[in-house]
Amino acid sequence: MKKRWMLAMVLAISLLAGCGAAGGNTSMSAADAAESTTMEAPGAEPGAFDTGGGTVPERKDRGEKLIYTAELQMETTAFDEAAEAIRDLTADSGGYFQSSSVSSWGSGYRSARYTIRVPAEAYAAFLEQVGALCHVLDRQEYTDNVTEAYYDTDGRLKTQQTKLERLQALLAKAETMEDIITIESAISETEAQIESLAGELRHYDALVDYATVTISLEEVYKLSNVEEPATGFFSRLGSAFVSGFQGFLNGLEDLAVALAYGWTWLVILALIAVLVVRRLRKRRKDVQKPDDKQV
Repeated sequence: MKKRWMLAMVLAISLLAGCGAAGGNTSMSAADAAESTTMEAPGAEPGAFDTGGGTVPERKDRGEKLIYTAELQMETTAFDEAAEAIRDLTADSGGYFQSSSVSSWGSGYRSARYTIRVPAEAYAAFLEQVGALCHVLDRQEYTDNVTEAYYDTDGRLKTQQTKLERLQALLAKAETMEDIITIESAISETEAQIESLAGELRHYDALVDYATVTISLEEVYKLSNVEEPATGFFSRLGSAFVSGFQGFLNGLEDLAVALAYGWTWLVILALIAVLVVRRLRKRRKDVQKPDDKQV
């Protein structure tokens, strides 16, 4: 009879924990539901399975949980100074570099990509200050409200912790090896659930406490879109001529760089062209010789 009671209690605790987890944001916690049951061990004192904590207390700091992220595309004519300024600003804001990479791809102009984590309270000020360091081409900001998911996970964690306490109390009263093995198995599963849920909360906390800012920094010869807008017709016409000529020069520069990269292929193509021309000339001469003999 006692063995059946033990197994029934393990099943009841698991079911109550499952209901608490499924309930999510309901006002009644799993501990409240467990205390409302009338199932007691034969001969056990009333409240024997109360772990002393009573009901699981509601969180008093139920503020919004917001995840801030931003992406910036910037360019500069002074790459080293800009990179150093970004590092100094990150340190002054209490942040850190999650990742950093710099490349040039052989073009002579460098590009960098930074993933920076800054405290959420310094996020807005950081964006304004870093935008003043370089010429901003594009700025995107995102806010993800994870309040409901966060407190749902927190509630499920508390439910599993209450379940673990009750299982441990039940284990202390187990007498047969079969009951001990059954309860210990349930304890192991509960501990795994607790570790998983605690990991989710730590992940949420890391994202909420520190905003993520991704910066793409390009080194350029001349900043883009910084000319003063022309208002009159002749001003607009003159600006168009200047911009067109500048585009022509930039195209010539790009062509020269491309030719410099592909000089090997140009030499090979030139040699092939010479061989083809010589072969055609030789064939033409061979065709003309019989005609000369006939004459």
